[in-house]
Amino acid sequence: MATTAKIAKNEQRRRTVAHYSERRADLKRVIADPRTSPADREAARLTLQKLPRDASPIRVRNRDAVDGRPRGYVGKAGISRVRFRAMAHRGELPGITKSSW
Repeated sequence: MATTAKIAKNEQRRRTVAHYSERRADLKRVIADPRTSPADREAARLTLQKLPRDASPIRVRNRDAVDGRPRGYVGKAGISRVRFRAMAHRGELPGITKSSW
């Protein structure tokens, strides 16, 4: 189980990413456009650098939806591998069955 502070910090990062996503996309588009003048590209780069670090989506950590475990995340289910296995054994995940031969 992750600490409550780590889970809360990650949720704050998600909100920050959502808040700045449009602004970041616009600046990235200006930087990537080959028709942009070097001065405008440099201004966009500096503006992008001045945004908060937590505005970058790469800083958001995928965590287990139930207890916040950061490792072994199964994206399809949104939970960790440990919880995935336990829920699959109990039959709580539709379409998931334990293989046997």
